Amino acid sequence: MLVGYARVSTREQETRLQLDALRRAGVERFFEEKASAVGHRPVLRQCFDSLSRGDVLVFWKMDRIARSLRDLLGFAEELSEKGVSLRSLSEPIDTSTPVGEYLFHNLGAFAQLERSLIRERVFAGQVAAMRAGVRFGRPRLLQPDRHAVVQGMARAGLSKSEIGRRLGVSPATVRRSLLDADGHPRRLYKARLVYEAAIA
Repeated sequence: MLVGYARVSTREQETRLQLDALRRAGVERFFEEKASAVGHRPVLRQCFDSLSRGDVLVFWKMDRIARSLRDLLGFAEELSEKGVSLRSLSEPIDTSTPVGEYLFHNLGAFAQLERSLIRERVFAGQVAAMRAGVRFGRPRLLQPDRHAVVQGMARAGLSKSEIGRRLGVSPATVRRSLLDADGHPRRLYKARLVYEAAIA
C-alpha cells in the first residue's frame, strides 16, 4: 500500500497542495500534520507505527518528513527493518526499487563523508588556533597567580565558601583550584593533550 505523509509548519498553512500531489501518485491512505520540523511530531510516529511490510511511505519533499539528510537516513533504516520503503515526489529518493535503494545508500555514504571532512576541518582549525595561543572554553575565573592565594587561605582554615566570597568566585571554582596540582583548571587538560599530540 502507498501511504502518504503531509506536513506544514503552522496551523495557518494548508496541506492541500501536498495531498493533491500524493493523490496523483496513487496514495491510498494519508496522514496530515501541522507541526514544526524541530518539535514533537506525533502524527509522523503514528504513521510509522501503522506501516506494514511491503508498504511505501510517500511524501512530497524530504524536508516534510526529515530535518536533515542524516535524519532521513535514520528513518529509512528504521522503516527498512519493517520492510517499508521511502519515496519522495520531488527528489530522486525511492527505496522501493533496487536502483533507487542503491542511489539512496550512496547518498548516505556521501553524507557520512561530508561529516568526516567537517570534523577534520574543525580539528585542524582548533590545532591551528592552539598553536597561535588561543585558549578554548570559558575565561579563567582564577588567574594562575591566585591559585597560591587559594591554597594559602585553605591552609589557614578558611572554608571553600569563605574563600570564594573573598575572591569573588564560586565554591566550585575554589574546589577545582585546590584539586588541580599544577595550578590549571582541569577543563584545559584535554585541550593540552590534543595540542601536544598534534605537534608531536
